[in-house]
Amino acid sequence: MRVSVALFTADLRVHDNPVLQAALKDSERVVPLFVVDTGIRRTGFAGPNRAAFLADSLADLDAALRARGGRLVVRVGDVVEETCRVAAETGAAVVHLAGGVSRYAARREDRLRAELESGRRELRVHEASLTVVPPGALTPAGKDRNHFAVFTPYFRRWGSFSVRGVVPPPDAVRLPDVGSAGLPCAESLASGSTSPGLPPGGESEARRRLRSWLAGPLSAYGDRHDDLAADATSRLSPYLHFGCLSPVELLHRARAQDNPGAHAFLRQLAWRDFHHQVLAARPDAADHDYRPRHDRWCPAAKEFEAWQDGRTGYPVVDAAMRQLSHEGWMPGRARLLAASFLTKTLYVDWRAGARHFLDLLVDGDVANNQLNWQWVAGTGTDTRPNRVLNPLVQARRYDPQGEYVRRWLPELRHLDATAVHRVPHLDAAARAGLDYPAPIVDLAAAAARFRERRRAD
Repeated sequence: MRVSVALFTADLRVHDNPVLQAALKDSERVVPLFVVDTGIRRTGFAGPNRAAFLADSLADLDAALRARGGRLVVRVGDVVEETCRVAAETGAAVVHLAGGVSRYAARREDRLRAELESGRRELRVHEASLTVVPPGALTPAGKDRNHFAVFTPYFRRWGSFSVRGVVPPPDAVRLPDVGSAGLPCAESLASGSTSPGLPPGGESEARRRLRSWLAGPLSAYGDRHDDLAADATSRLSPYLHFGCLSPVELLHRARAQDNPGAHAFLRQLAWRDFHHQVLAARPDAADHDYRPRHDRWCPAAKEFEAWQDGRTGYPVVDAAMRQLSHEGWMPGRARLLAASFLTKTLYVDWRAGARHFLDLLVDGDVANNQLNWQWVAGTGTDTRPNRVLNPLVQARRYDPQGEYVRRWLPELRHLDATAVHRVPHLDAAARAGLDYPAPIVDLAAAAARFRERRRAD
């Protein structure tokens, strides 16, 4: 009886899962394995929001496997050690795994391959399940260029790439005799309180949201995705991050809509892939400037704390930060505004902001979080590294009626749109009854400081 192990990492689903399909095709018995990686705690990446979402997702995956006659086998410890132990216990000849792009994933893969080969077992690595186009599949012309550093030419190639078809879910999963730990709860995965408005995790919820998104809102995405009050983005990013939803399936189903909204949405899928291919080629970009500007960042501890707490005195920035705190999520436009304010207006190191986002974002991953922060800070792939987003202009453009601000700042809910936009200009007397802080920085002076220091560097 031939046995294989399907090692789940960021592919917590049964629909369109090439790793699970390959393992089932390869063997009579398959161990669907998830290892609660105790090493993640040491990296500081195990935030309570992602831990809660992960616990939901594992429970949902287990239910889907049980509906097919199987179950999720859970082990706790070092991923390499526990995977090799399961392979030895069951006599598995092959371990199937989806490739990753981070340094952590690459090192784990190298260790796992070496340990399995020492026991005369094989590791088969399949295309990364987090992207439509595998990192490294598209490269620019010319020697010594192993990735695209500018999005537009990447997107042109991405749109014509021959994407694999969608893999159907299995009808049945048959396990060998193997022991398992219990499904983890959120508290066992990370300490700390979760955001009160955190969405539920799991493939079932992902597919429900996907059906709802495709049924109507997608068609208006191109016109409304930056409208902060409209809340018109898909909110599928946490499900893509944990692999509860396949980006390949999402691509095919969005393409079938063939409307301007779908085309704009596909561009955002391409941005995810773009960042993954950058990180795969440049793993150091997770914590080092992709394009160094030799910035001498300001320490600004009090200002950074005000930014974290949503008390900067600039309502649209504060609304974004309070949404992050409450939901563990925020729309892309809000992320840009908050990140620009920190790195360009306060001139605080992007790594501090990226760390705070990773502490809270349920969809936070190294590729998209770190490289989006670098893009905004001007140390990444942005072709206009010195652009500064003015929060007053951005608020009037993307929250013209002040609805988004009033939703997240209860102290300003009694104000009309005109008054909301005037709040940063109020004097102390006019501000007295608001319980809202004065601006912590003057925008003109901050912009001049940034330009001067960036030029000097």
